[in-house]
Amino acid sequence: MNTKEPFKILIADENHFRFAQTICDEMASSAKARGTGIAKRSPDYIQKKMKEGKAVIAFDKEGNWAGFCYIETWSHGEYVANSGLIVAPSFRNSGLARAIKNRIFELSRKLYPGAKIFGLTTGLAVMKINSELGYKPVTYSELTQDEDFWAGCKSCVNYDILISKGRKNCLCTAMLYDPKDHPEPKKTEEEFRQHSKLYERFMRIKKWKLLQPFLKKEKDETKNGVKQKSILHFLFNL
Repeated sequence: MNTKEPFKILIADENHFRFAQTICDEMASSAKARGTGIAKRSPDYIQKKMKEGKAVIAFDKEGNWAGFCYIETWSHGEYVANSGLIVAPSFRNSGLARAIKNRIFELSRKLYPGAKIFGLTTGLAVMKINSELGYKPVTYSELTQDEDFWAGCKSCVNYDILISKGRKNCLCTAMLYDPKDHPEPKKTEEEFRQHSKLYERFMRIKKWKLLQPFLKKEKDETKNGVKQKSILHFLFNL
């Protein structure tokens, strides 16, 4: 993990419920300080995400809460959003935000491998991290049209702007990761050679096991002076 502090990033669970209020307070405080909008979430909602195993939480080496992020799903799992990324003030500019984004992205890909992962943000730092993960800027029309998602924007100070634009634009930048644009890499030639060697070894062992009954016969023939090329020698040196 490329951070200046030895952070521990965990998949959140019921043991972390006590941090829900702190997380919500810090989300609201951070948005106010930036002068930007944010869809508000309640402690109950944050705890729900923790219970479902759809959130990650970070701590420093002393066990102090350091950061958080959670997963939301829309359109029956077709779309996934990594939301509520927050880092405690004392740990900002440490690389922790990037580490949290990487961890929640990995969790999203594991839980929803075929889903499109998207985000709406006004933060340049988050845009940069998203770009590194493979996100691309898109129009709002390429995001989920699930009404529940857009309803979450009602608590944002910029909601009137969103509605005035017919939900086609706002101050946030939309970014999307589509797994179809990132196919699994093909095996390299070196990997192929390594697998080939393992296969050859397996075949040799298999031949050895299958031809055990012939060993005694060959030894007996050798003792009796019968000179012939060993079957094993032939098979093992094709």
